[in-house]
Amino acid sequence: MHDVNAVAAYLVGPFGGRDAMVGESVGRFWPTESQAVLAELLVALVNDQPEHRPRSHGITSLMLSDAGMTVRLKPDVTDIVEVTVRGIIHDHRSRWSLRASEERYQRLIQHLPYALVQVDATPMDPVFAALRRDGVTDIASYLAANPALVQQARKIVSVTGANRDAVKLFAAPDTEALIGPIGYLFAASPTTPHRLTIAHFEGRRSYSELMKLQRFDGEVRDVQLSATFPTAPERLDVTLLSFEDVTDRLSTETQLRRLQADHARAARISTLGELATSIAHEVNQPLSAIVTNAETSLRWLSRDDPNLPKIEQLTRRIADSAHRAHEIVQRIRAMAVRHAPERLPVDINEVIDEALLFTRHDIDSRSITLLVEREPCLPLLGDKVQLQQVIVNLLLNSIQAIAQAGPKGRIELRTRADGHEAFVISIRDNGPGIAPENLDRVFEGFFTTKDDGIGIGLAICQSLIIAHGGSITASNHSDGGALFQFSLPAAAET
Repeated sequence: MHDVNAVAAYLVGPFGGRDAMVGESVGRFWPTESQAVLAELLVALVNDQPEHRPRSHGITSLMLSDAGMTVRLKPDVTDIVEVTVRGIIHDHRSRWSLRASEERYQRLIQHLPYALVQVDATPMDPVFAALRRDGVTDIASYLAANPALVQQARKIVSVTGANRDAVKLFAAPDTEALIGPIGYLFAASPTTPHRLTIAHFEGRRSYSELMKLQRFDGEVRDVQLSATFPTAPERLDVTLLSFEDVTDRLSTETQLRRLQADHARAARISTLGELATSIAHEVNQPLSAIVTNAETSLRWLSRDDPNLPKIEQLTRRIADSAHRAHEIVQRIRAMAVRHAPERLPVDINEVIDEALLFTRHDIDSRSITLLVEREPCLPLLGDKVQLQQVIVNLLLNSIQAIAQAGPKGRIELRTRADGHEAFVISIRDNGPGIAPENLDRVFEGFFTTKDDGIGIGLAICQSLIIAHGGSITASNHSDGGALFQFSLPAAAET
């Protein structure tokens, strides 16, 4: 290199500047992205005998936009070539600063604590541009009618780099094994590219979802995918896809939900034990009616002239009582059997009616006045058995509290809408209330003030309400007695 001006020395020179460049090879400092163009222009200039006309060509540059290069022989000097680069400087950092920044970036990528792959999605840019020219705005509908576009994207969009955690996650032999079309990334989640394409077309900055990932050894893992799409002035050829392995976490969450369901079932069975007298009374009523009607039918049949219409009437009563007994048994069974929690549209007022059937005998036998005031409520998405369990537990608490306070017991159960998005259920009794020092502890597991209590009922109530997206509180009413309130969100309108 014979000489270099100040701008070139700053942009592509080392820390020594011009003095460190003069006398050195051009290739040591020339940006690699345009070295091939420089070589072609120099060869063309030398071979153009005898005129040696100047040669120009556009170049790719990390520091310049609209960049171009011209080579010419220096006037009156036949053995020195002048190389001029023109363009608009959009990044004032030197090439060495950029290289150092790139190296820092690559080190950071390699040491991130999750799998990361770099993807070049620029081949989709002209495809998207053509769609927009054709007036396509609803890309989701377009892809539904033209699924081949997603398949095309899986072939032309490529992985260009990956960190060591990605190699480990995919059980790949090395980084090179991950380089190539992205199709293999979604072998176990074939619909994910569809959603990524929508996000990319719509210009979103990022996209995330839970997906299945098939490793090179065939094992399938659950991963959280996060995609970050580039925007100018970032490098548009670098889309980042990160994969967080959540297989073990999801397995633990599944086990936790199973344990919570078993805990809730144990609480329901405990509640049924407390309701044994009430259940026996409920079942005994239809059974007694069956016996009475059957014996009456037999007496009618024993007559010389049986009264068939009367016997038919009695037989229908027997059938009705049997159905009633069956319904009671089914309700008890629903409370006791193990079942997976399910979210279905539920009318909370119907749940209250069924809960009252469990507790009605205990309320009546203790001469407790029951006031029920209900407003029409929007349906909610919930588990009917679990919500029934909450109401039964709270009613039992009130019944047991009133037993300590003497006669003239009273329970008030109210439902009311809280705007259009939620509703509130409150249960108040006129018992002794909750001791102030216990107000903050009533929902703690295994906390109880009863001699024969185990302290899981209210804790289960709280966990079930929270699982339904609601909240529950305990307080003392200003007129005496305890007040429990819980709110639940209404089902979203469709």
